[in-house]
Amino acid sequence: GMGSDLFGSFAESTCAALVLGSSIGVSGGWDAMMFPLTVTAVGILVSIACSFLATNIYPVKTEPQIEKALKNQLISTSFVMTGLIYFVAEAFLPDEVPLTATIGTGIVYLRPWKAWACIASGTLGGLIIGLVTEYYTSHTYKPVRELADACKTGAATNLIYGIALGYKSAIIPVFVLAAVIMGSFSILDLFGVSLAAVGFLSNISTALAIDVYGPVCDNAGGIAEMAELEPFVRQKTDALDAAGNTTAAIGKGFAIGSAAVVSLALIGAFVSRIRELDRTHFQGGVNILEPVAFSFLLIGGMIPYAFAAMTMKSVGFAAMQMVREVQRQFDEKPHLLDDNPSEKPDYDACIEISTKASLSEMFYPGAVIISAPLITGFLFGVTAVSGLLVGSLVSSVQLAISMSNSGGAWDNAKKYIEKQPRNSELGGKGSEIHKAAVVGDTVGDPFKDTSGPSLNIVMKLMAVLSLVFADAFVAVNSGRGVFNLVPKVP
Repeated sequence: GMGSDLFGSFAESTCAALVLGSSIGVSGGWDAMMFPLTVTAVGILVSIACSFLATNIYPVKTEPQIEKALKNQLISTSFVMTGLIYFVAEAFLPDEVPLTATIGTGIVYLRPWKAWACIASGTLGGLIIGLVTEYYTSHTYKPVRELADACKTGAATNLIYGIALGYKSAIIPVFVLAAVIMGSFSILDLFGVSLAAVGFLSNISTALAIDVYGPVCDNAGGIAEMAELEPFVRQKTDALDAAGNTTAAIGKGFAIGSAAVVSLALIGAFVSRIRELDRTHFQGGVNILEPVAFSFLLIGGMIPYAFAAMTMKSVGFAAMQMVREVQRQFDEKPHLLDDNPSEKPDYDACIEISTKASLSEMFYPGAVIISAPLITGFLFGVTAVSGLLVGSLVSSVQLAISMSNSGGAWDNAKKYIEKQPRNSELGGKGSEIHKAAVVGDTVGDPFKDTSGPSLNIVMKLMAVLSLVFADAFVAVNSGRGVFNLVPKVP
């Protein structure tokens, strides 16, 4: 599943752009039709070229340069892409292509500079979200250091500060997303929003590289510890891992931001589809002030919290099983704790617990996300589905950003304390302050590795399913569902 959230957002943003711009191929030709894919192809080449900044031009020589090198990759690819896409748009798009507006019967004209503006807004918006994520999750900056200081008074204040940090970290990304959506929609309607989503992940190769970097360094540190290598090796891997936590959070920020824009584009495609299928009742789209739409907007806002609760409880259940298994092995094989143990632990039993839990515990959360739009569409109609999707999108974005950043900050606060000497204010590794930080890191793991990133799927999967089943929803009482809650239009 490494990078699956980014890959999923990439595939769905491309599909949304191809679906919403399907009419472009008629008047603009094949090159114009394939323009969204061309953007990503150029992004791959740009990411490869900019990678030489870290490997050859400005190689890392000291620990503080690790985060800087990774951040420079993100910044360089974003700005190079912003410049190149203008020339790509001029080369692949015709001077003017008419597109039908999502709301009403107006016409929106696609021009190369408009496509460039939408993609550039997404690319630069993603960069801003990535940099804000770095600020809130890297121990180079004030928020994580404040979090480390909060551990002086125990685990409770650490948790309070960490949750507050996550909530606060959602403010700027949400404003950025709102600006990107408003700007791209005003330029090219919903097709502009889909192009902005493509822009978010135009440098997906770099985003994936810095996302995967974190787990690689984390596992390297684990191998160094298990192999009982020299302490300085572990110190180096810890420095790499601390930067890896930040880059992983940046990758999650990209995925969440792009997922939000992609979901909105898919919701727009859903509304456009039902309008095409039934122009009598849905000519003007969907009115969110309809009682059924507003009611399901609240229900949709609840779904991400229910999903997050189920996934976090599943992590806790699997962790309890793992602890019991390890304790059982210690009880049955006490020599495992010897300096030179004569017995080997049963690794397979622990691996079996993890793999079984990862599959079985996802059944109910997955069932909720898949069944919610289907049940709503068939029983209550497309207006209710629209409210459900909007509520889920709004709630998921805030929750995903806050949970991911809280988890990353807790992890890096612990690593920041571990770097301090024993006679410092923070006490270093093994101190009571460090123990409080470990509690925060333990709570943060399901935040940043399970519930937070998986909310991307909540946003996108519900929207994709609704779009796929749009025809079936409209077939039931002209889109009003079995209960026929929305009054007929005379």
